[in-house]
Amino acid sequence: MKILSFNTNIKLAGSLLIAALTLVSCKKLIEIPANPPSAITQAEQFADSATTMSAVAGVYTYNSQGPGFGYSDANLTLTTGLSSDELSYTGNTDQQQFYSYTLAPVNVEVASLWASPYKGLYQANDVLNGISGNKNLSASFIKQISAEMKVVRALYYFNMVNLFGGVPLVTSTDYNTTAYLPRAAASAIYSQVIADLNYATKNLPASYPSAGRARPNLYTAQTLLAKVNLYQGNWQAAYNEADSVINSGIYVLTNNLNNVFLDGSTEAIWQIPAVQSFFATTEGHLFVPGSGVTPTYLVTPLMLNAFDPGDQRLQDWVGTTVINKQNLYYPFKYKNVLASSTTVEGYMVFRLAEVYLIHAEAAAHLGNLSVALADINRIRKRAGLPNSTTGATSQTAVMAAVMHERQTEMCFEWGSRWFDLKRTGNAGTVLTAEKSGWQPNAALYPIPQGQRQLNSLLTQNPGYN
Repeated sequence: MKILSFNTNIKLAGSLLIAALTLVSCKKLIEIPANPPSAITQAEQFADSATTMSAVAGVYTYNSQGPGFGYSDANLTLTTGLSSDELSYTGNTDQQQFYSYTLAPVNVEVASLWASPYKGLYQANDVLNGISGNKNLSASFIKQISAEMKVVRALYYFNMVNLFGGVPLVTSTDYNTTAYLPRAAASAIYSQVIADLNYATKNLPASYPSAGRARPNLYTAQTLLAKVNLYQGNWQAAYNEADSVINSGIYVLTNNLNNVFLDGSTEAIWQIPAVQSFFATTEGHLFVPGSGVTPTYLVTPLMLNAFDPGDQRLQDWVGTTVINKQNLYYPFKYKNVLASSTTVEGYMVFRLAEVYLIHAEAAAHLGNLSVALADINRIRKRAGLPNSTTGATSQTAVMAAVMHERQTEMCFEWGSRWFDLKRTGNAGTVLTAEKSGWQPNAALYPIPQGQRQLNSLLTQNPGYN
């Protein structure tokens, strides 16, 4: 995959990005006029609501080659799955370094984990800059789109801070001010994320602004805010935001596990249409092997053994192939290998099951043990399992039950397991027992060497100099 540095991206964006955005569209999001111009000025791009929406459409476009939604390449899922105890790797490329904790600052996948979100951030910031104070746009339109872009920006920075720690905090498109920014403290990144989400929750409506659920609504912002507060240990705030989403009446757990990731899923809170030329989601393309082919990414024995007997998630979300008379297991949440599949999958960013688990964890920390158990039992019932046998008398036991349910429900999604192991302080204990090479510095990925060569103000994370 071609990797561009952050600084290079910004230089290119001024001349190329706006033109590119007019050429992409998002399913059911907006109709792009036929024969769009090959290049237009920023003033023309944001001349009215229709031209502005072409730029907005680009922000949500699922495109593994970019530009578009910055997590279309599956790299976040793959690398964090290898770093945690979910996946092992049968190849011999830079990805093996994530599994063995031998990451080097020149690792091309680390460079991609940095570059792709910053390309996405540029797009979101470009829209925010283009609509701010724009007299050609109505106040209500500016408020709506500003809130959406701030949810997108918050998502990028939330993942970046959990992968790298502090990163440059870029909120404009002015290359002169952004090219040589130092790393902001992790606390400053979280403050920006929370500020963006607070704005979004105050200005987004409960209804989705277009067909489907590709563009955030109020509950999308509240879901991410609940997650951020959970990671920050703000239990009551996490509980309240999750509670609002659960009680909205919009979302319902999908009974059939095979339908959870289909386009139009009833539990989807934020779901990007996955429309590409040759394959649908990149996860499906990379995880699901061809006939007689050894999977590139194998589900680890620990992950397989985490599922309780009779758990339908093991049957429906983990695929099996036989190679040399040996069963090999691979992630199978996204099942479409080809874009021509008769079933249409959407790329799930947030779903109701995760909100129940956020609600449960926050409730357990607050001492609401019966609420926590009720939440996870909803998830277990959908998986074909009986209620948890943990009694509601021990906070420690209920917390363990919640985290176990997070492991099995959220496997292979958005780095959930990797982030959980780190934020709970259990990474060292769990991963040392499973793999060799673990060291505390491995909890953060290195700052890409190419970035540091371009910007001398970027410091390196400990253990990678």
